[in-house]
Amino acid sequence: MTSPSSPSSLAVRKAAPAAGTTPGTAQGPPPRRIAVLPTAVLVLGALYCLLPVLWVVIASTKSGRELFSTFTFWPGSGFADNLTDLSAYRDGIYWRWMGNSALYAGLGALLSTAVSAVSGYALAVYRFRGRETVFNILMAGVLMPPVILAVPQYLLLAKADLTDSYASVLLPLILSPYGVYLARVYASAAVPGDVVEAGRMDGASEWRIFTRIALPMMVPGLVTVFLFQFVAVWNNFLLPYIMLSDDEKFPITLGLFTLLEQGSNTPALYTLVITGALLAVVPLIALFLVIQRFWSLDLLSGAVKS
Repeated sequence: MTSPSSPSSLAVRKAAPAAGTTPGTAQGPPPRRIAVLPTAVLVLGALYCLLPVLWVVIASTKSGRELFSTFTFWPGSGFADNLTDLSAYRDGIYWRWMGNSALYAGLGALLSTAVSAVSGYALAVYRFRGRETVFNILMAGVLMPPVILAVPQYLLLAKADLTDSYASVLLPLILSPYGVYLARVYASAAVPGDVVEAGRMDGASEWRIFTRIALPMMVPGLVTVFLFQFVAVWNNFLLPYIMLSDDEKFPITLGLFTLLEQGSNTPALYTLVITGALLAVVPLIALFLVIQRFWSLDLLSGAVKS
C-alpha cells in the first residue's frame, strides 16, 4: 500500500478537476466586469460635449423657415443654399475672415512655438542667476487672465500706432507663458545633459547644439505647443475685438459675432451664422487629426531609438 503522502497520491490529487468544473476543459480567465459608474460618467460627459456639435451640424442643414418651425434634431434641406448665401454675403467676406484666422493662428502659433522652444530650452539647460525668478514670472503669466492684459496691450500698441492692423493681433500672441512652461518641462525630460556636453566637447556652438541636437528631440513637445497655441488663437475673440475696427481684418470669431448681432434685426442671417460656425470648426478638426498622427509617430520613433 502507498501512504497518503506518496508521489502517486499527490499526482492523483493534482490531476483531479476542481469542484464545479467539467473534466478535460481548460479554465479561462475570469469575466471582466465593467465599471458602471465611471462608464456612465464618461458617457454623460461625451453627450454633454457632442450634443451642441450635433445641433450645429443639423441646424446648418435647415433653411431660415425650417430653423424655427421644425424639431430641433430633425435635418433640413437647405444646407446647399446656406453655403451659397454664406459665400455670397458681402462678396464672400466670410472667406476673408477665415483667411485672417488662418493667418493669425498659423503665423502666431508658429512664432510662439519658436519663442517657446528657445526660451524653454534655455531655462532647462543653462544655469544662470535669476533663472528661477524668470520662470516664476512666466508662471505668474500663466495664471493671469487675458482680459486683464488686453487693455494694457491696446494702450501700448496705440502708442506705437499699430492698432487696427494685423500686427496688433499677432504681436501679443508671440510670447505664450504656458508654451514656454511646456517647452521647458519637455526639454528637461527629452534633452539629456550628457548629450549637450558631448556636443560642446566636439566643438559645436551652442546654437548648433540647439538646432541639430536638442530641437529634433523636442519636436513632439513643440508640436503639442503649436496645437494648443493654434487653437487658442483661432478661438480668440477679446484681443481682435479690442484691437480691430476694420471688418476686413476680422478673424472668424469676430466676424461671426458681427453677423449674430445683425441677426437680431435680420433673422435670415441666423442660418449664415450657424453654417459659418460649422465650417469654422472643420480646420481645427483637420489640424488635430493631422498633428495627432504626427505627434504619435514622433513619440513612437523616440521610444524605439531609446
